[in-house]
Amino acid sequence: MSLQTVSSDVLPASEELLTLEEVSERLGIVVTRVIDMIRDHKIIAVRYHGVRMIPEIFLGEKDTVNRFVPGVIALLSDGGYSDEEIIRYLFAEDETLPGRPVDALHGHLAREVMRRAQAMAL
Repeated sequence: MSLQTVSSDVLPASEELLTLEEVSERLGIVVTRVIDMIRDHKIIAVRYHGVRMIPEIFLGEKDTVNRFVPGVIALLSDGGYSDEEIIRYLFAEDETLPGRPVDALHGHLAREVMRRAQAMAL
């Protein structure tokens, strides 16, 4: 599987991004493991000024990858959604949640986001 990246244009301008090196430091792993996570579709990288970066919100409070992020990516990817479509979905405002699905993954609505992703992928 190739290391695809999505243009950062699909994200809100205010979204915090981390370099692969910063993610590796936060997670306490080597950079090549972060690259493996991208290749294995556990997280999605965006390209910002030619540099692959990871949205900070993909990380949890304890400097781990939020446990729901890989699952939502897998559900949507298996349903035929491209990385760009997945990013657009996660970062789009959804008044029925309320807020963005990516924010809901950090709270009590995480399972609702997973349920919706599963329904979307059918």
